[in-house]
Amino acid sequence: MKDSNTKTLIILLVLTVAVGILSGLESVSPFWFMLILGLSCIKFLLVAFQFMELKKAHAAWKVLIVAYLLIFFSAVSIVLI
Repeated sequence: MKDSNTKTLIILLVLTVAVGILSGLESVSPFWFMLILGLSCIKFLLVAFQFMELKKAHAAWKVLIVAYLLIFFSAVSIVLI
């Protein structure tokens, strides 16, 4: 594996552990749900751009992926609040 792939994999593992710890907390608050959702969005972007090679793709695909993520994050945020 390339060095950048290894770094990305380590970051993904750390984020996954962080989401697991946050989801196990006793306090139920919209803030924690938003934090978990935000970390999941970061993981989505890392996987899409690093491992699916979207960083080399046409700009339209990059815009579509980020727009999809923003729409998804907004929709779930509205439902949670």
